[in-house]
Amino acid sequence: MLDARRLRLLHDLSRLGTIAAVAQAHAYTPSAVSQQLAALEREAGLPLLERTGRRVTLTAAGRVLVGHAEVVLAALERTSAALAEMAGGVTGPLRIGAFPSAVRTLLPPALVALGREHPGLELMVTELDPVAVPAALREHRLDVGLLHDYDVVPIAPDPVLDGVPLLEETVFLAVPEGTPDGGGDPLRAVRDAPWVLASPGTLCHTATAHLCRAAGFRPRARHHADDFSTVLALVAADQGVSLVPRLAAVDPPAGVRLVPLPTRRRTRIAYRRGAAGHPAVAACSAALRAAAEGLFES
Repeated sequence: MLDARRLRLLHDLSRLGTIAAVAQAHAYTPSAVSQQLAALEREAGLPLLERTGRRVTLTAAGRVLVGHAEVVLAALERTSAALAEMAGGVTGPLRIGAFPSAVRTLLPPALVALGREHPGLELMVTELDPVAVPAALREHRLDVGLLHDYDVVPIAPDPVLDGVPLLEETVFLAVPEGTPDGGGDPLRAVRDAPWVLASPGTLCHTATAHLCRAAGFRPRARHHADDFSTVLALVAADQGVSLVPRLAAVDPPAGVRLVPLPTRRRTRIAYRRGAAGHPAVAACSAALRAAAEGLFES
């Protein structure tokens, strides 16, 4: 019989690449991870890992087992969800991860509704960049997370995660009030302006670089900021221009003009595959969708 916890370690090894990274993700020692993987090999009756010095790669049998592990882990999530539904009531801890602009706008009404309708829930919110949410879900540090991407830089689906669309927003070019309207392509009009860019490696930075490249230039960074309130304050202070999604521009400061672009940012609710039927996850999804539906109503 194969141990599900060891299957999860093998699956994470295929994703993370090293035993040290798996150990860090699970708060184990590398030695403990190696011992668990060796035990899984004995259970499987086939070598699952090839060791060359300090490097470890999966054998053909290991790759097959990883593929089946995704099915097993999803089945375990569905089982937990079914048991929670049979227990009745929506109770217990619910760990939610969301990016800053969603924490300020979408989360408050959703949390109020969840607290009112399901007082037995223990709500815990963590502010995270979307790039960190998938790992937090896979490692059971979150139960529900908000992910986003841009239509110009779509993100490939994660085979271990599932979810539903939540929100699609206009992306604006934020410029200081008084900036001449160049007409035509708004991005080309500010090609020589300084920019307030997000940190390299974030989705916002990647989307900005892609759009500027498509417009024929590379943005010249004057400042780097990941909080959109800071970004808009710097734009208002005539420190540069930036791209800002609608969720972060609900109440822009004086001195900022927002120019709509055809680009869209898309947000989705994510959870581990198989967990959609868990009462707490379903309740959270419903509350977030209700909050999103009323967000831009005037």
